Amino acid sequence: MSAFDVRDLLKVASEPVAAPHLDAPSGKAPVAEAVAPPRPAGPISTVVLAGGVRAAEFVAMALLALALHQILLRDAAPLDAAYLAAILGLPALAVTLFQLAGTYRLAILRDPFRGGLRLAAAWTLAFLLVAGAMVMAKVAGDYSRLWLASLYGAGLAVLVVGRCLVARVIARQTAKGRFDRRTAIVGGGTAAEELIASLEAQADSGIRIVGVFDDRGDIRASDVVAGYPKLGNVSDLVAYARTSRLDLIVFTLPISAEGRILQMLAKLWVLPIDIRLSAHTAKLRLRPRAYSYLGSVPVLDVFDKPIADWDVVAKTVFDRFVGLLALIALSPVMLCVALAVRLTSAGPVLFRQKRHGFNNELIEVFKFRSMYVDQCDRGAAQLVTKGDPRVTPVGRFIRKTSLDELPQLFNVVKGDLSLVGPRPHALQAKAANTLYDQVVDGYFARHRVKPGITGWAQVNGWRGETDTSEKLQRRVEHDLYYIENWSVLFDIKILIATPFALFKTQNAY
Repeated sequence: MSAFDVRDLLKVASEPVAAPHLDAPSGKAPVAEAVAPPRPAGPISTVVLAGGVRAAEFVAMALLALALHQILLRDAAPLDAAYLAAILGLPALAVTLFQLAGTYRLAILRDPFRGGLRLAAAWTLAFLLVAGAMVMAKVAGDYSRLWLASLYGAGLAVLVVGRCLVARVIARQTAKGRFDRRTAIVGGGTAAEELIASLEAQADSGIRIVGVFDDRGDIRASDVVAGYPKLGNVSDLVAYARTSRLDLIVFTLPISAEGRILQMLAKLWVLPIDIRLSAHTAKLRLRPRAYSYLGSVPVLDVFDKPIADWDVVAKTVFDRFVGLLALIALSPVMLCVALAVRLTSAGPVLFRQKRHGFNNELIEVFKFRSMYVDQCDRGAAQLVTKGDPRVTPVGRFIRKTSLDELPQLFNVVKGDLSLVGPRPHALQAKAANTLYDQVVDGYFARHRVKPGITGWAQVNGWRGETDTSEKLQRRVEHDLYYIENWSVLFDIKILIATPFALFKTQNAY
């Protein structure tokens, strides 16, 4: 997170808001939904794209060098340490030079001609540097000139062809909007018009403005700003972000309007979206390193999407791989539980329940059925208590031991859940007879990441019954801590601690 602390936002959110229209949608949400197309496919991270191309080119060059050695020099020169060093070192040097030449920028990857020229220059420089190093080290005679010349020519051809293929893939995905950063502008007036003009003047900014949201009334705010419609106020923006893909929110309000900014952030920080404060027209001048940039437009970072770029890749691979292994390893236990459920009470083995997933999207999670069929509570409107007559004898045991949650491994492999994350609560779940989101301010901030089978709150003893608002508050605090401090190692720590946490069953019914 960044310039503003979560606790400050929650404090602001709990205070009376000066402008009544901040508390409720303006009535323009239907307009926003009409303007927005069906939710497009998720964006492709340019960081991951560049990293993938970089890794692919290194592997391709190393494999080509090895193949040429086997074809040309199998009988003439052994594959010794000297050749292995060249096979790995030359591609590594080339990729480094490609990076320094800026060939992994999206604009260059899109243009095979510009990219090809830079690529050829960097590839040639890599060979000149290697040749010079060989001469200076007096080892040039240890390497075949035929091999080096063949690698230079064949490598350049492979690189150029590869970049042409990459450019075609990027063109197709660009047409689908996969590289656009769908952006909402918050604030109107001259500042918003100037910001929009600056963003549109940059062909390669990757910013696609979807509309303008303004917390002021219609009397002071125009319905159209720089050609873009005003889609509502901040409450409408939250609703819009739940139904249509939105990647970035940019505030055009001056930094001096701290009160208004905090009031709006108290609503917006629950979204899994990057939030920036435009510094385009700000009188305050900070050092260049204090800003991040949308193209050449300076902005101040307020919130970052919690898990992005390579973190998404790492968590996804970890979840799918470990989840599949766990599913295989625990299949005998799951089979025994399924038989016990089926043989001791009539009805299906599995219980399906709608819950909130990432960004409040509805998902269907699987559980072993622990209640009698005619008393199942799909919305969890009534809290399960100790000795609850709705729960079967087998159900009491599998709920206490959390064995009823094991089918959610299918959700993990499917991609709806993570192994570790905030637990996905049922839609009608209550604490002290009040819906969860009405008990804790900022409750939906838990949904900025995928929910999980286990989490930081659960291994710290906050699992099971939430009959008081204090218990729910503690859960949310632990969930937010997890989101802000996520790492793969943190996930592993929680997974290791989970079996031990299951022995604490005092609140699990």
